[in-house]
Amino acid sequence: MMLLKKIWIITGLSYILLHFSLIADAQVIKGAVIAGFNLSQVDGDEVYGFKKFGANVGVSAIVPFSDHWEVSIETLFSQKGSHQKPQREDSLTGEYLLKLNYLDIPVMVHFNDKDIVTFGLGFSYGRLTNVEEYEHGQRIETTTIEGPYSRSDINGIADIRFRIWQRLKFNIRYAYSLKKIRTREFTPPYVDPWTRDQYNNFWSFRMIYVINEKQSERARKDNRQNP
Repeated sequence: MMLLKKIWIITGLSYILLHFSLIADAQVIKGAVIAGFNLSQVDGDEVYGFKKFGANVGVSAIVPFSDHWEVSIETLFSQKGSHQKPQREDSLTGEYLLKLNYLDIPVMVHFNDKDIVTFGLGFSYGRLTNVEEYEHGQRIETTTIEGPYSRSDINGIADIRFRIWQRLKFNIRYAYSLKKIRTREFTPPYVDPWTRDQYNNFWSFRMIYVINEKQSERARKDNRQNP
């Protein structure tokens, strides 16, 4: 509970910092529209490989505070989870599917290298909006929005962006949960049970279209010439 309060405080402070940045230099804000996909897995679920495909879409506000540095905040719909195809033809097929849908709010600091390549580091707070879990092709009815998965997901993030055409950029992002999203006990037949903590682990591949980049650059030049 204390951790959740701290995350809300950090997120609130991030919004406040962005707000004051806009007041100080209201014309330099950039907006962006984001569309792409996640390839994800859940570490600790005994299913391996980035085989769960999901959407990653949303919007972003970007505030430059120097020629090379900027801060961004995003609001995203992000689908995470895990997937394994059937491994056998009997009733215990080994098939597994976990769908975790989140509303994510990433906060990032970026280094912009000559407007060609941008490197970013940050964190995100995610709120679980829907969950479905299937084993051997059958839905697990006890897995609901109330549990056993945590309602919150906190990720560390690193990403890189390449300008591919004018205001259009291609983004590769890696994210990993900083706290567990579930602890599960595995009890297969004929062997001793074991327990593992679980963490979201995923790559995002996205297109980012910056809405008012030229106006932002022009405003920054005017502010430098007329401080």
